[in-house]
Amino acid sequence: MFVLAPPAVAAGYRLEAHQSVTSTNALALERAREGDPGRLWVVATEQRGGRGRRGRPWATPRGNLAATLLLVDAFDPATAATLGFVAGLALGDALAGVVPEATVSLGVDGAGSHRNRFELKWPNDVLADGEKLAGILLESSTLEGNRLALAVGIGVNVVAHPEDVPYPATSLVRLGSRADAETLFLALSDAWMDNIRLWNGGRGIATIRERWLARAAGLGSRVAVQVDGRIVRGMFETIDESCRFVIREDDGSRLRIAAGDVHFGAVASVRD
Repeated sequence: MFVLAPPAVAAGYRLEAHQSVTSTNALALERAREGDPGRLWVVATEQRGGRGRRGRPWATPRGNLAATLLLVDAFDPATAATLGFVAGLALGDALAGVVPEATVSLGVDGAGSHRNRFELKWPNDVLADGEKLAGILLESSTLEGNRLALAVGIGVNVVAHPEDVPYPATSLVRLGSRADAETLFLALSDAWMDNIRLWNGGRGIATIRERWLARAAGLGSRVAVQVDGRIVRGMFETIDESCRFVIREDDGSRLRIAAGDVHFGAVASVRD
């Protein structure tokens, strides 16, 4: 059974739990249009019509976790976008708590190892051992009164992971964890409270950025970013104060990217 962590309950967060839904993000935004005030977690162990970035399908077979947090406020869109990084940190904290014995690699190419190391891949993935374990998707809808409904969607491969994808994926079961979706969600709702407190209405973005960079996958390594129909190659230097991806190209120039697909390792080194 899904339950919220006590700190979340004390802060006024609520829970709507399902065994199966079409999309937790779509359901959360529907609740906002119906007048829900936000701070609502919509969760399910099966999602039949989920999607990732750029409309790509995101499968959540029964036993995996699909969770969406609905927030409603007069958000500045640019500030609201940084909540995806808050979600990544919260999920990383939750995973470290429920997979205490897992050993995952430090590098996206499998070099080195460290206990409880879950890496964050810009802008919205969580990696374990260089493989995709979870994805985060932010969607929004404008409401009356200059308010924004923000759906922070989180999908985690708990018992199963996709095989027919162009990138390697993994699951908690494959990592040797016995944690189920309900256990992970409890830890996630708790970890969210710690990280949203640091975010502090957007005033703590610098702290979030610092924490995110400490877990960033591929930082300082060669990357390729597909953006605006072209491939940009160089070194992943940092993320800036707005959490944009900063790549230093071969000619020394720096490019700040707000949205794009990032590739590491051998793929990043191959020339067109």
